Amino acid sequence: MADRVALITGGARGIGKAVALDLAKQGWSVAICHRTSAKEAAAVIDDVTQRGARGSAFQCDVSDPDAAVGLVRQVNQAWGRVDALINGAGPYHRVSLLKETNEGWHSMFDNNLHPVFYLTQAVIAGMRERKWGRIVCFSMANAEQLIAQPQLTAHYIAKVGLLALARSYARLIAADGITMNCISPGFIDSGSAPKEEIERMVKLIPAGYVGSVEDAVSAVRFLLSEEARYINGANIQLSGGWGV
Repeated sequence: MADRVALITGGARGIGKAVALDLAKQGWSVAICHRTSAKEAAAVIDDVTQRGARGSAFQCDVSDPDAAVGLVRQVNQAWGRVDALINGAGPYHRVSLLKETNEGWHSMFDNNLHPVFYLTQAVIAGMRERKWGRIVCFSMANAEQLIAQPQLTAHYIAKVGLLALARSYARLIAADGITMNCISPGFIDSGSAPKEEIERMVKLIPAGYVGSVEDAVSAVRFLLSEEARYINGANIQLSGGWGV
């Protein structure tokens, strides 16, 4: 894997950051993108290079299709390839559907679903040439249930859409040695939730504890490996039994 290149959106914080550092430890070259977290992104790349790997951070709003394609072009120009695309960017907001605005509604699709399409379209050609590629998306642990989500409706629908999008791509790119799979986290302590909220979450999880970013990293590591070469269009529940 020493010559592999990974592009990670949302790589400045949380799960994306942890994946970047794990891949660097394995010898991957790591490109991360961020929208506003320049300081955090620079710190991640410092950690990547300290592990002896190549790293680079790019400022990019991947909700803009031209910017997303330009990001892939920049990585290709720098390192000649993108072997793995990790779609880690995925902001959300909680608001009653009755109070949702047009802007808020569109932003959930523009930032969670559409960038995966833009970036996947952009990386596939190179992966096909090399007959190898890995694409990973992040959905939600209860997305397959198609339940009511009145406080985060647009975000939830976007995450449901990711499952269909990944499976559709998987059917089309499998013959080229490319896989596209989803990981669906439940409650993960990525540092974004208050301690009190984390403690309340534990009561809802059959496993009895909140997952860590390392649990997500392990799932990504597996999907990028040769051991996962025959896994395509799958959805890995990463939730300790919650949401299934």
